[in-house]
Amino acid sequence: MKFAEFFSQIRADGIEIEFDYTHGSPPPRLNNEAMFHLPLIAITILMISKGHVKPASEEIGQLIGDCYERTFPGFRGSAQHLGWSASLRVRTVQALAFLEQAELVEVDSTSKKISATAAGRSVIDRAISASGDLASNLISVERSYRNIRTERQLRLSPA
Repeated sequence: MKFAEFFSQIRADGIEIEFDYTHGSPPPRLNNEAMFHLPLIAITILMISKGHVKPASEEIGQLIGDCYERTFPGFRGSAQHLGWSASLRVRTVQALAFLEQAELVEVDSTSKKISATAAGRSVIDRAISASGDLASNLISVERSYRNIRTERQLRLSPA
């Protein structure tokens, strides 16, 4: 019996398979290596560098880690503070170097602020206009970045 014939025969005979195994599995926990893929880090850098307040290059690794902890459920409540991960910081530098080489971001030589170029903003705009999982996650990352910025401003402001 061929593969296609097998499924045709099952449909014709009205065979149904019931699964009684329905107890829930625990939510998956992500380890540090799960999110350290350069494309995700690169598009995250693009997303947060397109706004009005530009991130500083020396704190981008910390910001990416903090944004991921706040955005992705697998990192919430983690015993590890992702923003301090050396692996994430190394990969963030690699992603930033790629973005600079591809001329998607610029790092100001005096202020060391990262800003998305017109080409970089175009990439982000296309990703968001696709309105899928990537778009919703990027919007969540951007919201996390704004919240982190606001919290820092509140801590720095005099009482």
